[in-house]
Amino acid sequence: MPLQNRVTPLGDIIATPERGLFVGNRGIIHDPATRTLLRKRWSTPAWLTCVLEFRGRRRKVMGGRSWTELFFLDEATALAAGHRPCFFCRRDDANRFRSAWEKGNGCGHLLAGEMDAVLHRERLDRGRKRLHPLPMPLQELPDGTMVQAGADSFLIAQGRPLKWSPAGYVKASSELQDPMLLTPPSTLRALIAGYRPVLHPSART
Repeated sequence: MPLQNRVTPLGDIIATPERGLFVGNRGIIHDPATRTLLRKRWSTPAWLTCVLEFRGRRRKVMGGRSWTELFFLDEATALAAGHRPCFFCRRDDANRFRSAWEKGNGCGHLLAGEMDAVLHRERLDRGRKRLHPLPMPLQELPDGTMVQAGADSFLIAQGRPLKWSPAGYVKASSELQDPMLLTPPSTLRALIAGYRPVLHPSART
């Protein structure tokens, strides 16, 4: 049985066989004896997105008392859930993200913890995923933005919505009704300012 460690764009953590392109964490939120999640879904406001392999290090997933390994279909999914690039294993990407975040949000010389504080307010509403109004028409949203319409999450790519699933993206079957923004607004402004998240190959097909 797959472990419960795959993150959806809504930030929920589910069990599914698909691993995706990135791993990340929200601190320690599992019991290593049973390799199951605790009741809490984060233990720190620093929600990170990391590479699957770094300097040949290998970890037993949920096997120790360090951070809990969570997996994402792609970086757009991680950003929508409220994560950001890790400054340790993805330093170049993290610096590009911070630069775009500063430009888009009109600030400078930002510390990682200051970004985390803003993201934590934007991603949660009483412990659940916060949805935001769209600041512009759907077709004008930058690539990598994610929205929610009803029970489904959608990636915006070249102005068109693609329906998210743990295995990848497919074309939306109909026009979205009353979509809401999943990607935190400050992260959206970083995308508008030029940050380009890594998308799953199905987004290009």
